[in-house]
Amino acid sequence: MNAALSGRVALVAGATRGAGRGTAVALGEAGAVVYCTGRTTSRHRSDYNRPETIEETSALVDAAGGTGIAVEVDHRQAAEVEALVQRIDGERGRLDILVNDIWGGEDFIEWNTPLWAHDLNSGLQMLHLGLDTHLITSHFALPLLTRRPGGLVVEMTDGTREYNAEHYRVSVFYDLVKTAVLRLAFSQAEELRSSGCAAVALTPGWMRSEMMLEHFGVTEANWREAAGTQPHFAAISESPLFVGRAVAALAADPNVLGRTGGSYSSGALAREYGFTDTDGSQPDCWRYLVEVQEAGLDADAAGYR
Repeated sequence: MNAALSGRVALVAGATRGAGRGTAVALGEAGAVVYCTGRTTSRHRSDYNRPETIEETSALVDAAGGTGIAVEVDHRQAAEVEALVQRIDGERGRLDILVNDIWGGEDFIEWNTPLWAHDLNSGLQMLHLGLDTHLITSHFALPLLTRRPGGLVVEMTDGTREYNAEHYRVSVFYDLVKTAVLRLAFSQAEELRSSGCAAVALTPGWMRSEMMLEHFGVTEANWREAAGTQPHFAAISESPLFVGRAVAALAADPNVLGRTGGSYSSGALAREYGFTDTDGSQPDCWRYLVEVQEAGLDADAAGYR
């Protein structure tokens, strides 16, 4: 992927941590200019109250070989998003890749709680954070992206279209948000087709985000030690960079328009494009979940990474 995206301009909306940070860095590996947005900066934390900052992400993009530009943006606020796109237009005159990765809804999840018992405000917050933000960002960014053919929109979600169609995901609110994002990719694909631009939905597998590593009491350096508490995580998890490399592979594919409207996973795309995770493996989490974990088998990644 070295320099495959040189001269291309990307906006990773929600690049502070997790899949957004991994995507920004992977695009940097491929030589792109990457605008990294989020609400937590070196000056203050958002109400999400996490230590990761957009400046850190930007520096990682630079270190990977790209050009990182940190911009504080609350993607719930239309005026802030409009100003961001105007800035990108003024500074670069183009936008080639839009990654809608805004989420931030973990604090509002009530696991396996029925609709009538789930806190209503918390549920609606998930909708605002995980869906409204994507719509607002695309509304302002797509006129710039569609100025030239070959543009790519990536809607980051949790679960493939096939998996989510057959599985209840956590709660009605969570399920609705993640399924709606899948449909949003499909709908944008229809509207972008005449411009020669593509839109796809993409999901990581069991990702070693900063919060997930903390949850299991491990780090990126020793994550396999989580086997004692969660053997499946230790067997099949992937770094945030893995799904980022999936985005970079899609963006560098001259035939990506043939994928428009589709739903993909990092593991499946790795086998098609040949990229790997940081350890050189290709974890195929969604197939593993169905065939191993949900089948009640012991953790064993043989044949899945």
